[in-house]
Amino acid sequence: MEKLRIIFMGTPEFAVGILDTILKNDYEVVGVITAADKPAGRGQKIKYSAVKEYALAHNLTLLQPTNLKDEDFLAELKALNANLQIVVAFRMLPKVVWEMPQFGTFNLHASLLPNYRGAAPINWAIINGETKTGVTTFFIDDKIDTGAMILNSEIAIEPEENAGQLHDRLMHLGSKTVIDTLKVIENGNVSTTVQEDSDHIKTAYKLNKENCKIDWTKSGIEINNLIRGLSPYPASWCFLKDKNEELNIKIYEAKLISQPHSEEIGKLIFDKKELKVALQDGYLSLLSLQLPGKKRMQIADLLNGITFSNDAKVY
Repeated sequence: MEKLRIIFMGTPEFAVGILDTILKNDYEVVGVITAADKPAGRGQKIKYSAVKEYALAHNLTLLQPTNLKDEDFLAELKALNANLQIVVAFRMLPKVVWEMPQFGTFNLHASLLPNYRGAAPINWAIINGETKTGVTTFFIDDKIDTGAMILNSEIAIEPEENAGQLHDRLMHLGSKTVIDTLKVIENGNVSTTVQEDSDHIKTAYKLNKENCKIDWTKSGIEINNLIRGLSPYPASWCFLKDKNEELNIKIYEAKLISQPHSEEIGKLIFDKKELKVALQDGYLSLLSLQLPGKKRMQIADLLNGITFSNDAKVY
């Protein structure tokens, strides 16, 4: 079997962990492809992707195409003479790109496929109350996350774990699974499993303002799962109304309290150290949140500097 010459495609921090492991296992990465630079933040300063920062620091050949079908880009890609491409959290590839290398193009996806195909698999696994998830490598085809599966690895989701913590554990698991995938490709003994479609497959929809908003009429478990599944990014949110002021707040961490009550759903209950929301099946004790224009705060710090009225509520 000839030596693998790899092109790596990815953008966020999750992809950096995988790329780093590939290099540390002495595989040859002949090129890295990542998203084009874009302005970010209030100052609209140009921000590099996490993968670009890593590639520059390690003197890797870097391409940042805006159009993956551009003739100049395709010529540059071909000139790198790779025989395998690896994709981790990048974007959909045209056929002319994914079929270019001799050994194909495989993707690492942070779910146990076919469940949670799509943009936010880590978040939705927690939001939907799953007790396990994992990672899957598969050969790319012309749809999103549907190709023939190579390997997968499973991991339990801890009861209080948030998306950020699960992200880090899946990055380590994904790194190991990518190396195992490289070994079977290297040894020429790849066997794949076709993904079977059914009506019961769960989808990892793109996160947006609507599906990140807390619906306080839901059960405490559903609300807490949403908060965990969106923490620390992009964060669940709701409106807080107190007197004539309406604030858009983000909630990062909370704890369920199973206790019957007769309070109106959404009412804020507070003392000097605790801030609770009345739910249909108990209370949700808020542990950390963010007010507009402020940094994330622990509730004890927030209550030191703010006093709510008895009519304060969230919705």
